[in-house]
This record gives sequence, C-alpha cells and structure tokens, in this order.
Amino acid sequence: MRKGFLLLTAASVALASSLTACGDSSSDDGDSGSGSGSGSKPKIGVILPDSKSSPRWETADRKYLSEAFKAAGVEYDIQNAQNDKQEFQTIADQMITSGVNVLVIVNLDSGTGKAVLDKAKAQGVATIDYDRLTLGGSAQYYVSFDNVAVGKLQGEGLSKCLTDMKAKKPIIATLNGSPTDNNATLFAEGYNSVLDPKYKSGEYVKGPDQSVPDWDSAQANTIFEQMLTSQPRIGGVLAANDTLGNAAIAVLRKQNRNGDVPVTGQDAGVQGLQNILTGDQCMTVYKAVKKEADATARLAISLAKGEKGDTNATVEDPEGKRKVPSVLETPVAIYKENIQDVVDDGFVTKEELCKGKYAALCTQAGIK
Repeated sequence: MRKGFLLLTAASVALASSLTACGDSSSDDGDSGSGSGSGSKPKIGVILPDSKSSPRWETADRKYLSEAFKAAGVEYDIQNAQNDKQEFQTIADQMITSGVNVLVIVNLDSGTGKAVLDKAKAQGVATIDYDRLTLGGSAQYYVSFDNVAVGKLQGEGLSKCLTDMKAKKPIIATLNGSPTDNNATLFAEGYNSVLDPKYKSGEYVKGPDQSVPDWDSAQANTIFEQMLTSQPRIGGVLAANDTLGNAAIAVLRKQNRNGDVPVTGQDAGVQGLQNILTGDQCMTVYKAVKKEADATARLAISLAKGEKGDTNATVEDPEGKRKVPSVLETPVAIYKENIQDVVDDGFVTKEELCKGKYAALCTQAGIK
C-alpha cells in the first residue's frame, strides 16, 4: 500500500474577490494583513466535521492547523460544519467564492464530500482529504494515519488486557464507528484481523457487533445497553474510539462492572486517559494530530503555490478505482504505563489530566 507514488498535477487558481468572513461562530479566519485576490498568495480553506464525535476536531486539529498556517504566514479560514451536511456544502461554496486556492475537508460522508470536492475541482481549486478518505471523490491528496494499523493496535490491546486479566473464552462486544466513515471500516479491518482468528480457534467468543451512527455517544450508550441485556456475560468491549468506549463504561458502571470488563478506545483525549487511570478503560490509540496537521499545512501551502506535494504512500479508493497520493502518520498504543508520552507530546497537559480526583491517580502512574 505504501509502494509507489502517483503524482497528480495540482491545480491552483486565485479568484478575484475580497476576503469575507462567513459569519459562522465556528469560523477561525487567519489573515496575514496583505489582503486576498493576489494570484501568488496562498489562501486555504479547511472544513472540520463536528465537535461531537470526538473532541479532537476543536481542541487539537483547529489549534494545530491554525498554528501551522500562521507560522507559514498564509491566509486561512477554518470552519466546522457541526455534522450538518447542508452547512458543510454552504461553507464550501462560501470558501470557494471567497477565493481559496486550496480546500481541505474532513467529510461527513462520502456523498457530501464528493459533491464538494467535485465543485472545487471544477473551479480550479486544489483539494485534500484530511483524516477521512472520500470514497469515489476527487481529492488530489489524502493526509491521515495508517487506520488499519490503528484498528490492529486496538485488537492487540484488547487481547493484551484480556490476557493480563486471565480471561477464559470471553464474549467480545464490538462498537464500530459510523457506517458512513471510511475510517471506521479501516479500523474494523485492523481489529478484526486480530480478533477473527481468536473467534475461529475458540479462544474468544464473538458477541454482539454493531456500528454507531455518527459516532454518537448517546446512541452508543443505548446500543451497548441493548447488547448487555441480550448478552449479560460480555467480557470485553472493542470500542472504536474513546467516545464510544466512555458510553460503554457508563453502562457497565450502572452494573458495578466497570474495570472488570476491558474496554478499548482511540484518540487519547483527556476523558479517555482519565478512564485508563481509573482502570475503567484498558487502552487507547494516540494519533499525533500535530504531525497530521503540520503535514496537511505543508502540502496545502505547496499546492497553493502551484507546487507538487510530498507524499509517503498511496491509498486505494475502491469506489473511485484510483490510488490517492497520501501522507500517512503512525499511531501509538497507549496504556497506563505510557500515558506520560501523550503529556510529553503536548497533546494534553498534566493540569487538564490530573485535576481533582485524578491527581492521586496521576501520581501513582508517574505522570509528571
């Protein structure tokens, strides 16, 4: 998957129009002060998906992308569609009209993402899929993590935790991510590659397995309650991210089973790490968003200048039947023993993580 590169010509154009803010409370406009409309001046638009499926979009991605664009001295506009497909398209239209020469999107689903990418392409705007690949889309580049590897770390993590607990033939429940998110499909490919052989051998028992629409925590809570009702002896939970994991933990807590049933996660946010400190969650996967954001910013700036972008991989788009030039970063498994790595990286601070009742737990875990 990482062999070979497909070099596509990045189209770059400046549209003669004045810089206008889009009036959205989720907007973050950066202006170097020299105005817009110059053919040589990069202007980059970024559309984030929501602030509900994961806190990372506002607490990390917006922050790191803004810092990278500011450091490069380029104009940028970062907005959040808040899981509204119509708003997503409206923001894209406004950005294209305002004169962006590169559009970076995190799609809400492939259909909406494709429509936006195709419109941008028709207007000569270069495009990047950020974090989520738009299936059947036309993005010239894709920047993300090796998402199959993310899932594999989750499967291996659950297996490690069950082994440490000396679990015998545990029944495994699976809370997959949103069915409209291609990343969720890739995560599942990864963790199923670890778990399926164990189901086949009889080491584990495959339990209820369901996707959670929009990565929604409330729906995850309801789904897991139903899982536990139908199969009370669930002994492990493969949750595709920390939000879903926390929903499962809340249900287990009602039955005083939190900590007795290992739960996985992903994102390594404050809540997920705190759940690991308490022993309610066995592991998470850390994706260094700063690396992803910095790589995206470098690529976007190159495209805005009409230059070729540097990549380290290609990713297959099975619907578009094409290989997309990509930059893929490497995920890391996080257990209680290496939470410090996330703090050292600056993704969360000790002050955020160790406040209140978590202070003593941080001390016990050696968090500095």
